[in-house]
Amino acid sequence: MKVLVTGGAGFIGSWLDESLIEAGHEVIVIDNLSPQTHGALRQSNIPWLKTGDVEFLCADVRNRSVMDIALARMEEIVHLAAETCTGQSMYQIAHYYAVNQQATAALFEANGACHRHISRIILASSRTIYGEGAYRLGKQLFVPTSRDTSRMKAGDFEPYGPSVEMLKLVATPEHVTPRPASVYAATKLANETFSRIFAKVYGTTVVALRFQDIYGERQSLHNPCTGILSILSNRMRQGLPINIIEDGREGRDFVHVSDVVRAICLGLDKTLTGFDALNMGSGLPTNVNEVAQLLQQPLGSESALHVTGDFRAGDIRHCYANLSRARALGAGTGA
Repeated sequence: MKVLVTGGAGFIGSWLDESLIEAGHEVIVIDNLSPQTHGALRQSNIPWLKTGDVEFLCADVRNRSVMDIALARMEEIVHLAAETCTGQSMYQIAHYYAVNQQATAALFEANGACHRHISRIILASSRTIYGEGAYRLGKQLFVPTSRDTSRMKAGDFEPYGPSVEMLKLVATPEHVTPRPASVYAATKLANETFSRIFAKVYGTTVVALRFQDIYGERQSLHNPCTGILSILSNRMRQGLPINIIEDGREGRDFVHVSDVVRAICLGLDKTLTGFDALNMGSGLPTNVNEVAQLLQQPLGSESALHVTGDFRAGDIRHCYANLSRARALGAGTGA
């Protein structure tokens, strides 16, 4: 199989490339080596580039001439290239629109010219499209709108029902109505919409994997928008104080990069057709205070933990994945 991986020099992509090579596939990587993600990385420092196992194109996905060359030989695509910072997206709106939405549109447009060659696309989506995670309100599944700012200023960070009812957190299934709370999330939801239309018009299978919070080796230490585990461990190694926003009880679903790579590879091999979307996480909520405390001991860190009570526009309180569908296909963690 011949696979094009966009963003293939990044955290997830570098592991995926190796897995695909080990499975005997031909891999082309296209990546613009964004300084925010890669820092001062030079091409010669990319391990698989030294071996010649991967053909590397240092370019932007929006470069049509490069994409035409790459797509002419490919059978399947994994589209990982994106900017990924929720907070940053709220003030770099045009940039996130260009890099995330326009790049995906450009990929589909280029692909449309050779759609008979491309049988399947795996799209990196995000749990952020849901906004807040799912809850039980009485017997009903309920997804709250954005939290009340006045309550958050008073130190109450939990979401409530329409009449200020208490809610019970549950795993979020794929069928809930998306309520993106950030520009980043909106770009990811738009990409799913593009994908649904493209799959129907061109007959290409597109599988959107809605990733939860991914962690693991090779996560960028240069990128201020990288995952919270990387940020915390980086500061702890330096003995720097840790500021934890809200009250530290916000819940996230942390999934190891190896599980994500496995899900992508299964998505390439499965017989799903048309457009489909699957959750990808651990299926377990963990709060930020617990994460910080768990990291301190193995790192031998004496960094002080400060719960600040601050909060950011676009952040959600809780979300963890319902993996019933993914596990039925053999793609969920613990499957």
